[in-house]
Amino acid sequence: MSNMNIKTMRAYNIRQAFQDIYQATSQEEFLTYLNKWYYWATHSQLEPMVNATKTVKRHWDGIVKWYESKINNGILEGLNSVIQATKSKARGYKTFKNYKIIVYLLTGKLDFNLVNSKFRKI
Repeated sequence: MSNMNIKTMRAYNIRQAFQDIYQATSQEEFLTYLNKWYYWATHSQLEPMVNATKTVKRHWDGIVKWYESKINNGILEGLNSVIQATKSKARGYKTFKNYKIIVYLLTGKLDFNLVNSKFRKI
């Protein structure tokens, strides 16, 4: 087996170990796994892994907070996508107030039957 394949397998194992950290059942276990992974990756002598550990170190507090809250930014990304689509639909509106109204109409999941019983969903 070539040296390149061995390095690739080591990098894959380090990456997989990082993914496995998120299966921890307690915050203490999560931190233990994260610290062990960090030590392993920083001492791997694989430059891309060492660079990845620097990124993890910069975001360490956020990673730990994620375990506490289990909240990610997926919802915000989805909402941003809807707002960007709204921008294209709102062309021609001259004021930010009108643009804001369009955003609320599209993202608010409003039930128009409450104000107009003849409203039909399209």
